Amino acid sequence: MVRFGRRGQNVIGKAVVTGGAGFIGSALVDRIVDDGGKVLVVDDLSKGKLDNLAQARAQKGIVFHQVDIQAPELRELFGRFEPEVVFHLAAQASVTSSVEDPVHDAAVNVLGTVNVLAAARDAGAERVVFTSSGGAIYGEPAVVPADEKTERKPDSPYGVSKLVAEDYFRYFKSAYGLDYSLCALANVYGPRQDSSGEGGVVAIFTEMMLRRETPTIFGDGSQTRDFVYVEDVVDALMRGAETGGGAFLNIGTGVETSVLDLYTTLAELAGFDREPRFGTARQGDILRSAVDSSAAKAHMGWEAWTSLTEGLARTVLSFKR
Repeated sequence: MVRFGRRGQNVIGKAVVTGGAGFIGSALVDRIVDDGGKVLVVDDLSKGKLDNLAQARAQKGIVFHQVDIQAPELRELFGRFEPEVVFHLAAQASVTSSVEDPVHDAAVNVLGTVNVLAAARDAGAERVVFTSSGGAIYGEPAVVPADEKTERKPDSPYGVSKLVAEDYFRYFKSAYGLDYSLCALANVYGPRQDSSGEGGVVAIFTEMMLRRETPTIFGDGSQTRDFVYVEDVVDALMRGAETGGGAFLNIGTGVETSVLDLYTTLAELAGFDREPRFGTARQGDILRSAVDSSAAKAHMGWEAWTSLTEGLARTVLSFKR
């Protein structure tokens, strides 16, 4: 049984976290283990890192399996562990990669998700919490910040795959009674964020600035994003594990920040005094993105409490270490 415990936090006895060696996943694993829970971490380590799980492993709170979410053995792993809740974070999360190879994107984000749902159903899990994308599924919204009633017009295969996956959650609830929460995340940032490849812009800028290298802004820097701190997101996922009900909820701050303003703030925090380089805008990138999270506050009492400046300061400090 999942229940609310000390400090308003909910306590989970046993949970599966797919993508648990990744940036958001490992922060979620730490939270569950810190609260006394046990976690089965499933990650193929294509992006995740075992080092991210050092804290949880030291507390002997996890079982780790390096496996693809499309693998048939997923059902056996879930069945042996008997989780109460499954947090499904594993994904092909690159917009650029999805444009280059939409078949692979769909294989991971659609077929992999169906396999996770089937494994959760067979293992008797109470609920699945899924991380969707608060930017990619809406495309270029007519009104910013976008709320949950905003028309969904994904501009990339990544956004399409996240949208398709949502329908499978609805089907599994209707057909098998498997409850769920869908959390559409804004642009998450914080410690452990990957700066390699496309990565997250906060991590990329921070690491380059600390190495005294000049980051590149793709486009003119006027494009906006809704940056939400990872610990706030973890709290939302934990609350989603408690409330369920087939809810679809935006998770963000509702505040637009331009990439150029982000660069300026990070440069001040990192003591970096160079102007950015500018490159060609990338295919599939949207111009404006922010989400209205009023429904998350009403449904599960969640809101983003970490200011952007505070969160960026924590992030820069973590990268310095």
